[in-house]
Amino acid sequence: MRTRNPLIVAAAAGTLLLAGCASGGSETESSGSASEGGAMAQECQPVPGDALTVLADDLMLQNADNVIPAVNADAATPELLAGLDAVSAVLTTDDLIQLNKAVDIDRQTSQEAATQYVADNGIEAPEQGSGSIVIGAANFSENITVAEIYSAVLASAGFDTEVRTIGSRETYLPALEKGDIQVVPEYAATVTEFLNLDQNGADAEAVASGDVDATVTALEPLAETAGLVFGEPSAAQDQNAFAVTQDFADQYGVTSLTELAETCGTISLGGPPECPERPFCQIGLEEEYGLEVSQFDSLDAGGPLTKNALRQGQVMVGLVFSSDGELG
Repeated sequence: MRTRNPLIVAAAAGTLLLAGCASGGSETESSGSASEGGAMAQECQPVPGDALTVLADDLMLQNADNVIPAVNADAATPELLAGLDAVSAVLTTDDLIQLNKAVDIDRQTSQEAATQYVADNGIEAPEQGSGSIVIGAANFSENITVAEIYSAVLASAGFDTEVRTIGSRETYLPALEKGDIQVVPEYAATVTEFLNLDQNGADAEAVASGDVDATVTALEPLAETAGLVFGEPSAAQDQNAFAVTQDFADQYGVTSLTELAETCGTISLGGPPECPERPFCQIGLEEEYGLEVSQFDSLDAGGPLTKNALRQGQVMVGLVFSSDGELG
């Protein structure tokens, strides 16, 4: 599993991406809304199985943490941005899953996985550039791999590139703002809220949402104040997600959280201890989707306890991270 814990990252940014799971909820409303669309929801049971799959968050409960290139404004030439945007045009969440599998499970290096990915997808920068570009990365494998993808594409366009693993957002973002590094792979909603709180105070109203376009629009003035420019967001997302076994999805015919609510209504849920008190976890499932959580198992944040509980049929639904290399 990746060394980065999005709960911790999001908390540092002031927006808890895992903040949505409270058992309080409105259980009476939940039961009703689960059957509003037509047939009464049935009593579903966990289905053990090895393969895990994420249910689509079709009501956009989670904030849009799409991978997006962050660039120091002084270094943001059209040629540089074009090369980074060429990566964003291709990168998907499924790609992140496979890249994380290659590094975290199959033990390739991030550079090896990135080089193969660029070759397999034929990613090329549309314009040639020049100059030295240091690409910073957070200290977890997914971010390092994306940094290596940026590096490979920019190097082929004529830039002299270096990837430097730096650490947390509190460390690499100031370095990016000062120009000590020129590029960092970022996550749209989390960096938006990080800059929002930094510039507007700890009580600032959240401006990120589940809509990536609206989130990037809110990010633009914050970025300008910080001396940053952001490229185009990719389709790839690393955010909280809710998984079931593939066997469960097949047996009950569900692919989204709305379908889960319509089909089952009542669920058992596994996740980190704080999930029942977070709006993007249990509270969100109950209030936004009309699900009733009849059983909550305190496990971990997308880690082995939650995934094993799903596979063994201990819980029906588990909170995971959308780009986890064990998903498929």
